[in-house]
Amino acid sequence: MPNNQFKRGELYSVINSVAATAVARRLQKNFRNAGLDITVEQWSVLYHLWKEDCLSQQELCNRTFRDKPSITRLIDNLERLSLVQRVAKKEDRRINLVCLTDAGKQLQEMTIQLANETMNEALIGVSKEEIEVVKSVFQRVYDNLI
Repeated sequence: MPNNQFKRGELYSVINSVAATAVARRLQKNFRNAGLDITVEQWSVLYHLWKEDCLSQQELCNRTFRDKPSITRLIDNLERLSLVQRVAKKEDRRINLVCLTDAGKQLQEMTIQLANETMNEALIGVSKEEIEVVKSVFQRVYDNLI
């Protein structure tokens, strides 16, 4: 017997991450208010490059859960903004690595601060215990589907 007490539409809303969409919209608004001309999607690519610079496009697809055309479009736009550059991998020139520029590196501190402020705002009135339950449930859902 299924273990859900949701109506189908309610369950879809939970799984479809209505809350995540609201957080992304607020973060986008906070970027705009700070005068930053990047999208949340572009920021997610930068975030992974700040953790480990010079990743292949395929690795960025894997880490951001995006398909190749989406990553290509995001990288193209980040290149136009001079935040990243494509560099051919020395061992295999067929593979492009996406590397941060100095301008891309300089955005890290400000955007991480804005992201933290956004999350703090989103989590007002939510206890640490509740956060741990949500993380655990979503991890289980993810594990069940991969």
